[in-house]
Amino acid sequence: MRDFFQRFCENRGALVGLVVLTVIILVAITAPLLSPVDPWRSLGRPLQPPGGEFALGTDMLGRDVLAGILHGARISLWIGILSAVVAALIGVTMGAIAGFFGGWVDDVLVRITEFFQTIPSFIFAILLVAILTPGLTSIVVAIAVVTWPPIARLARAEFMTLRSREFVEAAVLSGVSRPRIILREVLPNAVSPLIVMGSLTVATAILTESALSFLGLGDPNRISWGYMIGAARTVFRHAWWLSVFPGLAIVLTVLAINLVGEGLNDALNPHLKGRRVGVQ
Repeated sequence: MRDFFQRFCENRGALVGLVVLTVIILVAITAPLLSPVDPWRSLGRPLQPPGGEFALGTDMLGRDVLAGILHGARISLWIGILSAVVAALIGVTMGAIAGFFGGWVDDVLVRITEFFQTIPSFIFAILLVAILTPGLTSIVVAIAVVTWPPIARLARAEFMTLRSREFVEAAVLSGVSRPRIILREVLPNAVSPLIVMGSLTVATAILTESALSFLGLGDPNRISWGYMIGAARTVFRHAWWLSVFPGLAIVLTVLAINLVGEGLNDALNPHLKGRRVGVQ
């Protein structure tokens, strides 16, 4: 662990990203304390520019933009993290089974993965949300369904490499069950690249949720950064702050997650240091 933290701290970009991401997470957790104003509440002063009583201005209905950004951080991060967790569970399960067992099992699961990858991911997400009706659950399901294939392919490659190692063969010969071998022997040795991929999946999920909310497919009862940008698109020329500030929040969050993912990649895989991994 000491070597891991040392390698991570050598990456200044990763440290900056970690600080920014920590601040965003703290803001999301303490949003009700930082801004006790209900982000849905109209204050009776629509389209007030930034400054004075309203630091970031108000929207068309007189709602405080700062309150919306602070409270929207919780929804955007929650959807991003939960979607990444669900996608990782699906992807790692599929990839582990395919990579460990091989043969016809591998062929079937690879074809299923390729089928999902041939469908344009964002269009598929729009279709799923429209069918399931917009809401937090449908958004999480849609994002997870379109983001698990890259994780499955990575997990498959790692398990195919590790299944022929001596410690795995020794476990097989000693009579250890295959599920136990997968969970106790192979998975811990394959977790490093999966952690990096998972962190980048969070960034992808936040961008996808923002795009869906911008198109009006977000949860109408939950405020998020994408919802704020979408609601303000008709008055962008007259009230630029309604789109710019939520957009900056999205950019900072995604950039911070990518920097942290880059640092994790360098720290967990020092022999691959310098190779950049982008958002899928």
